[in-house]
This record gives sequence, C-alpha cells and structure tokens, in this order.
Amino acid sequence: MERLFALRGAIGVDVNERDAILGATDALMREVMRRNDLHPDVVVSCIFTMTEDLDAEFPAVAARRLGFDRVPLLCAREIPVPGALPRIIRLLAHYYADDAHTARHVYLGAAQALRQDLESAQ
Repeated sequence: MERLFALRGAIGVDVNERDAILGATDALMREVMRRNDLHPDVVVSCIFTMTEDLDAEFPAVAARRLGFDRVPLLCAREIPVPGALPRIIRLLAHYYADDAHTARHVYLGAAQALRQDLESAQ
C-alpha cells in the first residue's frame, strides 16, 4: 500500500549566478531522488525557497530539466531571518511511496549546518 510522504532538502550555492543556482538545484534533486529511490512520476509537488541573496534563476528550471515538467513546482522567497545562512536553496517535496518507505532528507554543502540533528540528511 502506498501513502503520501514529504521530505526536506537544502543546498548552499556559492554565488548568485544562473549556472550556480541551476547546478546546485540539479545536485540536490538528483541526491533526493537517489536516496529515496524516486522518479518524477511519483512526485506530487515541489516547493523551492531561496534566501533573498539568490535571484539569478528559478530552481524549478533545473527540476524541469530532470523530468519534473509535469510536476507542480513553486518557487518562493525564504523569510530573511537575521543571522540565517546565506545563499541557500530549500526544497519541500511531496511524493507517493510504499508504506514501509522512510523519507531520507538531504542537506548538502553549507546547508548541512541547518539540520545536523538529522543523521539521515547528511
């Protein structure tokens, strides 16, 4: 039996440039799919947020290139909390998987500092 899951992910981006945002998003999505044995046809939706210092491209562009062209994708601005890590792309993905599945969250690069409490995320 399948059920709906949600997982989180994040990655740091070195610079506010189109290729850097697309490359980081590509790496994050590929690792999320690998760790969770996912493919786009089981994904219900993805929400991406970026810190206010990133605006050179939409992360959804990279996801569409990976086959997520039929998945609803939303990009938004992260709340600018003082002292928060800069240049971070975050992901919230909803997908269907077998009831026995365990969601494996993915935090890469500088974003690993966001969830050191999640061993499965590292």
